[in-house]
This record gives sequence, C-alpha cells and structure tokens, in this order.
Amino acid sequence: MIKLRSKKLFKSSSKLNTSGATHGVGGAAVKGLGVTSGEIKWELRPGGMLVQKRDCKESGGEGMIKIRVSTVSQWHDISIQATSTFGELKMILSLLTNLEAKEQRLLFKGKEREDNEYLHMVGVRDKDKVLMLEDPAIKEMKLVGLSGHQVIGSPYRTITV
Repeated sequence: MIKLRSKKLFKSSSKLNTSGATHGVGGAAVKGLGVTSGEIKWELRPGGMLVQKRDCKESGGEGMIKIRVSTVSQWHDISIQATSTFGELKMILSLLTNLEAKEQRLLFKGKEREDNEYLHMVGVRDKDKVLMLEDPAIKEMKLVGLSGHQVIGSPYRTITV
C-alpha cells in the first residue's frame, strides 16, 4: 500500500497581502503585469472586443506595417495599416498592377483570403509576404473575349458575330 501526501498548493489569504504590492487597476501597480502608475489605454477591436491598447513603437508608425506582395513576375512593398482588410489591400494593388480588385486573388500562409478579413486578425505582421494571383476564371474570360468570336443564340440556331 502506498501513501500519498497532498502538497499545499495555495497559501492562505493573509500571507498574500503581506507582499507589499497593491492589486488594482488604474493608478496602482500590478505586480507581474508590467503596469505601473498611469492610466490604462483601451482600444476597440474590429470584432467588438475591448482590449488594452498595444504598444506600436517597433512598427515605425501608428499601426503601420510593411508587406511584400509578390506576383508571378514582380513584387511590391506596400505600407498599410495593420487594421486594414484584404479588400483595401486589393484596392491599393489595383493601382499598382492594373488588375481590378475582383480579378485578384490574395493568398497568405497558403490560404486564399476574403475581402472582409482583417490583416491583423489573420496574423499578417510587419515584413510578411502575401501572394497575389490573377483569378483564372476572369483570365479565361479575357482570353475568350480577345479571340473575337462570341456565340449568340439557342442550341438549334447559332449566330457567330
């Protein structure tokens, strides 16, 4: 037969208050959390969550990140807000590449991203790479349009223009 001793994991509450640190929010210091005297700044995330404001000193500006967007034959370095959407990134790329936003497909970490997804929510950080491809359906429609033959009519009668 084996006897097990239970270890006391928690100290009594009277011993916790003797450490000298005050536990509060706002002007008080919170031990271990790095909060010193001063006011905590809050921000509202696009998802509706209220969180403590981040420190954006390392990115150079207020939430600005630099992204390298790579196409098949070239690449572009773009500075954009971290809280922007992939749709807004497509609008910037449409000015640089002469491809409409609906003709572009943006891939990050191997997945195609939707226009309404936020860059920071997906995990895009400073100096990350995003791949831009032309939508194959639109590309095919352009090639058919360039050939000059359009078929109009019913299955019984076909008119070539």
